Amino acid sequence: MEKLQESVYKLIVETSTNLPNDVRRAIVSAKAKENAGTRAALSLTTITDNIGMADVNVSPICQDTGMPTFEIKVPVGVNQIEMKKAIYLAMEQATADGKLRPNSVDSLTGQNSGNNLGEGTPVIHFEQWEKDVIDIRLILKGGGCENKNIQYSLPTELEGLGRAGRDLDGIRKCIMHSVHQAQGQGCSAGFIGVGIGGDRTTSYSLAKEQLFRTVDDVNEVEDLSKLEAYVMENANKLGIGTMGFGGEATLLGCKIGAMNRLPASFFVSVAYNCWAYRRLGVVLDQSTGSIQEWLYKDDETVDLNSASEEVAATTEEKQEVREVVLEAPITEEQIRELQVGDVVVINGMMHTGRDAIHHHLIDHDAPIDLNGQIIYHCGPVMLKDEEGQWHVKAAGPTTSIREEPYQGDIMKKFGIRAVIGKGGMGPKTLKALGEHGGVYLNAIGGAAQYYADCIKGVKGVDLMEFGIPEAMWHLEVEGFKAIVTMDSHGNSLHADVAKSSLEKLFEFKEAVFK
Repeated sequence: MEKLQESVYKLIVETSTNLPNDVRRAIVSAKAKENAGTRAALSLTTITDNIGMADVNVSPICQDTGMPTFEIKVPVGVNQIEMKKAIYLAMEQATADGKLRPNSVDSLTGQNSGNNLGEGTPVIHFEQWEKDVIDIRLILKGGGCENKNIQYSLPTELEGLGRAGRDLDGIRKCIMHSVHQAQGQGCSAGFIGVGIGGDRTTSYSLAKEQLFRTVDDVNEVEDLSKLEAYVMENANKLGIGTMGFGGEATLLGCKIGAMNRLPASFFVSVAYNCWAYRRLGVVLDQSTGSIQEWLYKDDETVDLNSASEEVAATTEEKQEVREVVLEAPITEEQIRELQVGDVVVINGMMHTGRDAIHHHLIDHDAPIDLNGQIIYHCGPVMLKDEEGQWHVKAAGPTTSIREEPYQGDIMKKFGIRAVIGKGGMGPKTLKALGEHGGVYLNAIGGAAQYYADCIKGVKGVDLMEFGIPEAMWHLEVEGFKAIVTMDSHGNSLHADVAKSSLEKLFEFKEAVFK
């Protein structure tokens, strides 16, 4: 199959850079629901702008290109070993070309392979069928939304919903709870796949398989079809909204599957996927490996701006937004003036720092003076040109809550004044912001092209031994916008939305499906 590697490479590039139309339609629908001028509406505008930029740039929609998972159906007799080799070569090429971020990390040493290959990476599932073509489907599911996956063992007690038993109503409660616990940390508004039954492993696999269904399909099982419709209607009443900022659009899709289970076990598994729902597929000629057909594509041109301003303007709610321009080094006085809801526009320098950097800084000096500086929770996609200069290909925020054990201590230790990420942070960081004079800024998760466009130059890099995503990159930015969601006065939008959505979740405690 001489065309197989080329075909898989095209599939990887398209999946990383071009959202399918069913997902685009869901995002446009969500945009139409939000009130003009709200944080949620502004976030969705950024998201749609980012999708268009990824199309034009043929660059990753989100910098976290995730754990690539291939689901492949092959005719009897097709050499699966040779297919794997072709997939590995295509993965390596796509990584070298900046279409994938190097995401394969040795769990024992912490070393990044640099080419997205390693034990268990990528995930490849083969299944034989009696058709004479090869069906390859790929999903790129990022770490932020992967971390919001959750599994329940029934019966169980759920916060806000009480007892969930081994029945359809118990399943309903688990799904509603799963949406609530994700908040904005998985880049809502999102999509969920649900697996009912099986064992712990197959239940999660079934949940992820549901994400290969189209957004607008109808479940063939009547009870599950009703449950999907119920979740779609009521999860959006929780008020979590885009990025967890509050709003009308929390969930864009819900797909549920069921399988038999052991008498002693009853698992409900939920695979959460962000708005950047990257999955495509191709049908290949089994002899040549050439592409015969694209899956999840149609001929419709989806206008991402069809939820127009005249529609949004008919709504009553509009939030006044104050913009403040900051450039490091930032003083404590400047930080104390900021309050939740302000939009901060950053010019000048910022410095990336993720898990490895935060762990390192606890016991080591910083490679540069961080007093008054800005840390960006970001693992960018970077490429080096022929002159040896680095260029940012994608640079959206990563989920900040992972840094909760470190963040407050590091801000105090080094004098850092602002932290940028997504999804918010917890009480330890909030306390430190008040004591030290710091602020947390929420950027729009997944908007990797939008923020890459704000980066005007790479001024250096330190700690490259941690790998490209985990290194500390020194970036010069212009017009980089983020929203104050945790301030130095003890206010946290994330805590407020979590509290209000829990109160709304309580309204769904009573049995619906008996």
